[in-house]
Parts: sequence; C-alpha cells; structure tokens
Amino acid sequence: MNKFTYWQRAKVAFQYIMPQLYLTQLAGWFAQQKWGAVTHFVIKVFAKKYNVDMSEAKKENFSDYESFNQFFIRELKDGARKINENPTALCLPADGRVSQIGHIDDERLLQAKGHFFSLSDLLAGDEELVNTFKNGEFATIYLSPRDYHRVHMPCDATLRKMIYVPGDLFSVNPFLAEHVPNLFARNERVICVFDTAFGPMAQILVGATITASMSTVWAGVINPPRTGEVKVWTYQGDNAIKLTKGQEMGAFQLGSTVINLFPANSVTLAEHLEVDVPVRMGEILATMK
Repeated sequence: MNKFTYWQRAKVAFQYIMPQLYLTQLAGWFAQQKWGAVTHFVIKVFAKKYNVDMSEAKKENFSDYESFNQFFIRELKDGARKINENPTALCLPADGRVSQIGHIDDERLLQAKGHFFSLSDLLAGDEELVNTFKNGEFATIYLSPRDYHRVHMPCDATLRKMIYVPGDLFSVNPFLAEHVPNLFARNERVICVFDTAFGPMAQILVGATITASMSTVWAGVINPPRTGEVKVWTYQGDNAIKLTKGQEMGAFQLGSTVINLFPANSVTLAEHLEVDVPVRMGEILATMK
C-alpha cells in the first residue's frame, strides 16, 4: 500500500476521533471576535489562501469587516449574480460545485461513487416527506471556503415547515464525501420544506466541522444552541412566509453543503450540471415539467 493511501486513511480516521463539537465551538467563538488588525490579518491570509474574489463583495477592503463572521457571510454587489428570469426555470441556490445530482432511486440518493444514503435518514424519518420525494430528483452543491456563503431561493415559494436535525459535524469536502458513509444524513442539518408552483421542494442546509452556525432569514440563527433534539416549526395561515426567486433564505458561517429535493415528474435537471462542475447562484438548476 503506497504512502498516499495511508495518508488518506489517516485523514478519514481523524474525522472520527477529533473533537468535532469543541473545534466547531472554538471556531465559532474565534469568528465572532473583533480584534482589529489581528482580525484583518487573518481575513487577508484566508482570502489569499483560498483565492477569494473580493471585487464582487459590497465591501472590498478587509478592514471593512470587524469580525471573521462578517467577512465570511459578506454580501455581494448588486448585480454580481444574474438570476435566470425564465418563469419555468429554477435557479441554483448557492455558489460552489456540484457534488452529486440526479434521480432519487426509490429512496436512495447518490453521495459519491459507490456510496448512497436514504431519504429516510436525510429527512429524520419523516415518512410524509420521504413519500413526497421518493423517485424524484436531487442536487447536492458543495460550498468551499472561497465561495459566497449566503443561500438563495431557486423559485418563488411559500415556507411550510422547518426541521432542525442534530447530528455529527464531519467535514463535507469531496474527499470525505467519498469515504464517510451516510455523510449528509448523519451531519447536523436544517430542512426547509416549501410549496411551489410545481409542488413541494426541500432545501436542506447541511452543517460540517467548524460550521459555527446556520441561519435563515425568517428565524435567525438556528444553531447554536445545540440541544441534541429534533425541532420542528410549521408555518401556516398568518405565519406563512413567502419568498421570491433569487431572494436570500439563509447562510452558513463557514462552509458546507446545500441539498435540494424535488418530487417525481416535477422538474427536469439542467443537462450541463455534472459532478464537480463549478456553479453560481442564480444560474439554471432545472426547469418545471
């Protein structure tokens, strides 16, 4: 067995033994600190290492950000992302790369070559949702550290339910997706279920190591606190929340993954979207059938 293979095994093993929660809490604490020149230096080093394009940001100067969190969920300039205006088109919710995309085989979704996970595990055993998306379509978008980390709406929609699911905090980079079974269904996540013109849609924010928090525009920060319990919010009648195509719906404080689920025979996924294709929020994801 060659040295590189041993190194790969060590990387996977470390994910199982490292103190995921404590590292995440420490990262969250650090990202909130306002240390002036020290904070600006850290942001500058991070931006250089990951080749972050600051020309797109509303605030281009590192000194404009009081904390690392402010930098990480930086807003883009108006017009930096063009939203596909075709009324039958659904847009990509985030910048990143396609991790996997395709058909849900009964209740199985492809995580990576040779690895599958189930709708039931992903949706925390909610049988109604499992039956809704069985044999449908899915798209998994990985957000790397360099990417814009606000998440937007693929189409006009009305929020019906939000579910917070506690879980592990494995890294979700492509290498770990290939080597950690059931990765997206075992990590902490926020499941948002919407009603749309073509039927239900789920948009799922998946947490990861040092992803200090996930937030939505209607509920603010969902985690922390991390209570270890599944939490469910429903939105009906006067509590209904309507969002429009391209509108911001949430954000990650440090990067992760977004998964979209669609019912059977409701959408046709864009043909050009394949594994590892780079994508930008607002570009076409699918068309309504």
